[in-house]
Amino acid sequence: MIDYTPLYAGIQHTPELRPWLTTLPQQVADGLSPARWGDLAAWRQVLDALPPITPSSVEVAGEVRIGCADDATPEQLAELEAQLHRLHPWRKGPWSLFDIFIDTEWRSDWKWDRVAPHLHDLNNRLVLDVGCGSGYHCWRQYGAGARRVIGIDPSAKFVAQFYALKKYIGMDKPVDVLPLGIEALPAGLQAFDTTLSMGVLYHRRSPLDHLRELKDTLRPGGQLLLETLVIEGKLGECLVPEGRYAKMRNVWFFPTTATLESWLRKTGFVEVKTVDLDRTTLEEQRRTDWMRFESLVDFLDPEDHSKTIEGHPAPLRATLTATAP
Repeated sequence: MIDYTPLYAGIQHTPELRPWLTTLPQQVADGLSPARWGDLAAWRQVLDALPPITPSSVEVAGEVRIGCADDATPEQLAELEAQLHRLHPWRKGPWSLFDIFIDTEWRSDWKWDRVAPHLHDLNNRLVLDVGCGSGYHCWRQYGAGARRVIGIDPSAKFVAQFYALKKYIGMDKPVDVLPLGIEALPAGLQAFDTTLSMGVLYHRRSPLDHLRELKDTLRPGGQLLLETLVIEGKLGECLVPEGRYAKMRNVWFFPTTATLESWLRKTGFVEVKTVDLDRTTLEEQRRTDWMRFESLVDFLDPEDHSKTIEGHPAPLRATLTATAP
């Protein structure tokens, strides 16, 4: 059921992306290697076991809503919900699938409402979503008019979750999630009209290299939307946690917005602007029946939610836009 043949055919007819075809199929095969993902066979079994239900309607332009309960039998709905739970944890969403509400850890719809007003008109644009998870924002971008959306995320489980949903949204839709990191894209591709990187920069050991990689994905005049954790402070200031941050191991740089704007200009972007600053709340990121592990409340100082459990400033997320020259 994980089938990228339509994507490869679409890329063949997309001159900007065609050079990627020389490496992409092997990269995907490596990203979905059973040797790398011991649970991959179980995730594929989930996809094979999903009941055949035809949705009466599909909505991705607003909230993501696929069909309704009347489209299926009670037995099909019970089987569908059981199989979807086998793909736990569900991080990004929410999703409504035949009135089964997948209440994900993150209210990604809230983030979309914050960032979408700052995107250029997506109508007929070629979009790249870096670190896309299971593809929630990819569908919202497609719903906003994008002609093709490619999401990349190294996690094969996110790919399985994406295909569990695409089965019902429509396998023919030009929206794909690839099991890759940004380093898999050809250098200097300069193909995309819009590139989004949300929740990725602080996981990169070299933030300037990541910004250069993002610029390389964009055609001249293309738009970057960057969302990441920041700290309050002045130009030149940056937090580099020596240990963990909010219990996360793989975190590196938390600049101020002024510092981050400077980094973007230094890597060659123009028209750099901070467009949103938002403190993550316990309502936006929390434990649910679909994500039963620790969440934000467990990452903050129980006596002072303005600090992480390690004593760092609590998560503050900035959204910036910039243009490739």
